[in-house]
Parts: sequence; structure tokens; C-alpha cells
Amino acid sequence: MYRRVNPVWFEALLFCAILFATVRPLGSYMEAVFAGRRTFTSPLFGPLERAIYAVCRIDPDAEMHWTTYSFSLLAFSIVAIATTYAILRLQNLLPLNPQNFDALAPDLAWNTAVSFATTTDWQFYAGENTMSYLSQMAALGWQMFVAAGAGLAVAIALMRGFARQHTPTIGNFWADFTRGLLYVLLPLSFVFALAFVFQGEPQNVAAYRDVKTLDGATQTLTGGPMASQESIKLLGGNGGGFVSANSSSPNENPTAISNFLQLLAMFLVPAGLTYTFGKMVGDKRQGWALFAAMSVLFAAGVAIATPAELGGNPLIHALGVRGPNLEGKEVRFGANDAGLSLTVATDSTVGAGNFTYDSLTPVAELIAMADMQLGEVAFGGVGSGIFGMLSYAIVTVFVAGLMVGRTPEYLGNKLERREMLLAMLAILSFPVAILIPAAVACVVPQGLATLGSSGPHGFSELFYAFTSSAASNGSAMGGLGVNTFYNFATGFAMLVGRFAAIVPTVALAGALAAKPRNERTRGTLRTDTALFVGLLVFSILIVGALTFLPADALGPIVEHVLLLQGKSF
Repeated sequence: MYRRVNPVWFEALLFCAILFATVRPLGSYMEAVFAGRRTFTSPLFGPLERAIYAVCRIDPDAEMHWTTYSFSLLAFSIVAIATTYAILRLQNLLPLNPQNFDALAPDLAWNTAVSFATTTDWQFYAGENTMSYLSQMAALGWQMFVAAGAGLAVAIALMRGFARQHTPTIGNFWADFTRGLLYVLLPLSFVFALAFVFQGEPQNVAAYRDVKTLDGATQTLTGGPMASQESIKLLGGNGGGFVSANSSSPNENPTAISNFLQLLAMFLVPAGLTYTFGKMVGDKRQGWALFAAMSVLFAAGVAIATPAELGGNPLIHALGVRGPNLEGKEVRFGANDAGLSLTVATDSTVGAGNFTYDSLTPVAELIAMADMQLGEVAFGGVGSGIFGMLSYAIVTVFVAGLMVGRTPEYLGNKLERREMLLAMLAILSFPVAILIPAAVACVVPQGLATLGSSGPHGFSELFYAFTSSAASNGSAMGGLGVNTFYNFATGFAMLVGRFAAIVPTVALAGALAAKPRNERTRGTLRTDTALFVGLLVFSILIVGALTFLPADALGPIVEHVLLLQGKSF
């Protein structure tokens, strides 16, 4: 006798199997790309890469100190923010605006420019009613590529720090950035864009069309270059939807196949980077250990969120109606893959769900917050996931070393005061970007003025906004209204959450590259075993719980308790 497999879990298992199958080939390819070796894409992109170096006067062999690497990244990000801001403010004067949309307000343009420069892609606007095609492509779509490329470069720099010794340099930012764009993000985006077009996503620059429905009403059909933007939105850890409904819109996500491909695209590059790390440090088992830790955290999120959504709402059950939580779900997908979609979107920095986050059950809502509050290290964003996990690995090795009375080492690198300080700065900058502005929003009238709900759910709306902003996620509980305060406050959280972690990470890469590497002895803590994976996961959970559990208790936790008592908000 064969037991029937629940299709909900079958989809999750199929997703994990396909993702696992991509890790080694993609990871090996990325390692070769950033090592400057020839790959099967070199005949196509090699001439373009050399042309970019010639025009921009870049010497890809000129190595950089970590300070120069950081300065290059920050300077480019500032220019990118200013360029995007200018396009959005001048949108009404620029071409490719067939809908004649007006320019964005100053505070909204600033929030949007910062948002897309940090891969947050927070949207306090409806894209189909606000953004011209030029703004979508030349401002937002361009930022999706370059912001992801910058994060990818930081991850590669940190990997070099672990792999090198006795050297003051960690690579060349401009070369890493260019190679990441040309050889990784661009070809993957092209392939996924073709797949999305095949599934029915629009790809045009035509004006919107008004059509008659079967019952005689008039409906406006949006168009635009959606498929190309959708691909980099997902692959680059971005998440900003072309339209307000994001991946729940039939235009952005027309079929079950496109939905599955979107989930896969969010994790593809972050998962592959674990194998890239293993190859760069000369021990593939180290990469698989990080992949295993990420997988454990991911599986736990799916295992908790899925039953919570399928279990439904107790208040609806009291009326004699049993079933899953269908409020806020896209009818084409239902609640079956809500747990998987939710966990993938909030474990990554994409945040593009095919449902309404404001309608989640409190337990699923808690998982969404926790995924981000743990630093989105399972699997995280493009680059940010792996360098966040490596910071936690350093902390784990340090704590384990103290427990056994040995000087902590990770991959032969002795971890001393400077390395620990930089790793902790990278980790603790994240809660600072969440807790301080959220506390301010709770006590000022402007922060409370546009909450859509009262009680713990209202607090969750507020707290989720800053969690998502600092985590570069961009998802939101729809009850939070737009105002100038949140445009500036969330923008501040985005900047701190992104760059206050990146600078210590690059400094950590420089510190590690300059140190000698020690040979492994019998007393060295193994970091490629199941024991270390367990310690790493435990450390991540402990740091997240100590930092955020008190605040979470005021939101989704107390809301769940009150929901069981028949109260809603």
C-alpha cells in the first residue's frame, strides 16, 4: 500500500531537490568567474567586459585595500541613489511615459531611490499608477542589477579574506562588480525572462488598454516590460513589483509554473554561493556545512508556517466553517503553498509573496518576521546571505573556543579581538536599524497616524515595516498607510541595515586576508561536521531570540493568544 503524498509537501520537496541540484554547477561557475578564469560564457561576455574596462579605465588586476574597496562601493551607491532620485523627480519630463504620470513627491522619490539601492525595493506606491516605463527600466530595473552586483562583490571579497594570507588586498571592486553583472546576473535574468514571457507575462512598452469584460464593464489592462524586470527582481534579491499586487498579480505571476520558477529564482544565487565559498577556501565541505545550516532554518520556517496557514482561523471555525486561511490569498494558488512562498520570500531579501501579508495568521506572521530578524541568512540575499552567515560562523567558533578553552580558529584563521569586533558590528547593526526607529514610531503621533489596525496587530504592522526595511526585504503588511514620516524613517532603516553591515564585513575581509593561516591540528574545532552545523543554527536562534523576542511578544505572539480567546484586531 502506498500512502498519498500531500501535494503541499510534495511541492516543497521538489523545490528543495531542484535547488540542491543547482548548487554545485552554479557555485563552480561563479568561482571560476570571480577567479577570472575562462568559462563557457567567456566568448560572449569577455569582449564586453574588456570594453567596459577600457571605457571606464579600470585595471581588473589592480588589487584594493579594504578601505579602497569600501569607498568604491559606497561612492557608487551614492551616485546610484542620486541618479534614481533625479529620474523619479523628472519623470514627467522624460520619454517613455505613455500614461503621462507625474513626477514623484520628494520624500517618496527619496524613499524609493534608497529602497532600490539597498535591494529593499520597499514600495509606498502602486507601480502601475505611478511609474513611467523609463522609470521602471532606467531607474528601478537598473538599480535591481547594480545593487545586487554590489552585494555579490562584498560576498566574494569576504571569501577572498578567508582564502588568502599575508596580503593587504581583497580584490578589485570594479572587476568583481562587473563580472557579477555580466557573467551571473545578466544571463540568468535573460533565461528567466524568456521563461516568464513563455508563461504569459507582458514584455512591451505599449500604452495600457481599456477593454470590455464579459459583463460589459470596462477594465484597464496594464502592460510594460514586466518579464525582464520580474527576473532580476527575483534573482537579484530585490522584490519590487512592476505593479502594486506584486507576485499575486496575474501579469507578474500568471501560472503555477511561473510561481514555482519565481520561488526557485529567489534562492538560486544565494544557495550557489555556499559552494563558491567552499571552492574558494579549498574545502568544499565548509560550503556544504553552511548550506546545511541554511537548509535547517529554511525547513523549520516552512514546517511551522505551512500548518499555521492550512489550519485556518479559529474565529471562522467557530462559525462551523473548517478550512485553510484563505483571506488575502490569490484564488489561483490558494493557501497550499503559502507557507513555502512566505518562507522563501522572507528568508531571501526578495519579499515578493503571492498573497497579502496583512492577512496571515499570527503564527505565520511571526515566522515571516523571524526569518528576517535572524538576518535573512537562510538563504538570504545575493551576497548578503552568505556574508551574514559567515559572521555568525565566526561568532559560533569564538563561543565554542571559549567553552573548550582554546583560541578560536575558523579555516585556519585565528580569530582575535579585531575580527570578533567587526563580526559583531556587522550582526548588531541590524537590530539597531530596527529597534530604535520602531521605538520612535511607537511614541510619536506621525508614527501612529496611519496604522490600519489597533492592538497587537497594529504594532505588528509598524514593527514589520522596520524589520523588512532593515533586512532589505521590502515586504509589508498592507495596513500601514503612507506618510512622510515613514518615507524618511524606513529609508533610514534601509541605509543602516544595508551599509552598516557591509562596511564591517569588508573590513573583516581585509583583516582576515592579512593574517597567517594556521595548520589544522587534532585540537582544532571541526567546522564541517553536523555538530558545528547544530552549534551554528543554535547561535543564530539565540542571538535572534535575545534581540527580538520581547518585541515579537507584543505583536504576533500576543495576537495569537488573543485569537484563541476569540478576539481579533
